[in-house]
Amino acid sequence: MLPKEELLKGVEHRESVARAIDLAERSLHTWELVLTDFLSPPVLAEIQEKFSRLSELQLLLWGGYPQAERQRVGMTRSELPLDEAMIEVAALDIAGNFLFDTASHRDFLGAILGTGVVRDKIGDIVVLGERGAHVLVVPELVEFLETNLEQVRSVPVKTQRIDLSELKVRPPTTKEMTTVEASLRLDAIASAGLGLSRRKMVEAISVGNVRVNWKEVKQPSHSVQSGDSISVQGKGRLEVGEVSITKKQRYRVNLTRFK
Repeated sequence: MLPKEELLKGVEHRESVARAIDLAERSLHTWELVLTDFLSPPVLAEIQEKFSRLSELQLLLWGGYPQAERQRVGMTRSELPLDEAMIEVAALDIAGNFLFDTASHRDFLGAILGTGVVRDKIGDIVVLGERGAHVLVVPELVEFLETNLEQVRSVPVKTQRIDLSELKVRPPTTKEMTTVEASLRLDAIASAGLGLSRRKMVEAISVGNVRVNWKEVKQPSHSVQSGDSISVQGKGRLEVGEVSITKKQRYRVNLTRFK
């Protein structure tokens, strides 16, 4: 048996991580591959951190394409093979003429949920502008959605399965920048990278709208480091690159902003 309560100490997403622990125990007991549903980045980060100490278990995350945010976790014993092809993910093309009734990510998600599907069965949604969207789902939903998803907003749609190789995924838009700061405080680095005032960034941090490596951080004085990912709700995401010290003993920080 895994030390469940010990693994759950300090966990923010307790219910989701607890379900993953139950699946891990099943995998270790049966020597079979088990898969979670699609999980959000904060949950994935907690599972990876907590399970890193379990030497008998191996994990692999896959959401259908390399940059996917929502991913499934495959778990099996360390001695067994595990690769992306074993983590079942299906892609759907939702095609319609959205030229005069533009649909957003929320619209496509709402239409899918309106058929009775639960959120955890759905991965990323890639909006394709006026022609529709590509959606990642668990394979067992394909036939159901092909039959039942017939409209998004006011637009009739045709829903059909496509190969993962047909996904129209655009590389993320990024901007490289450098800032020089007196410290590596979260509020200083995040405000510089996202173009917000220090006061607004402190407010965002204090109310829980800022995550470092997908974990909520409420201390503006939190010190960041090279390799950290900083996400601010509604404003975007940063990755902290190389950090060096100037002659005046200030920090020169390379940042990548994802738009």
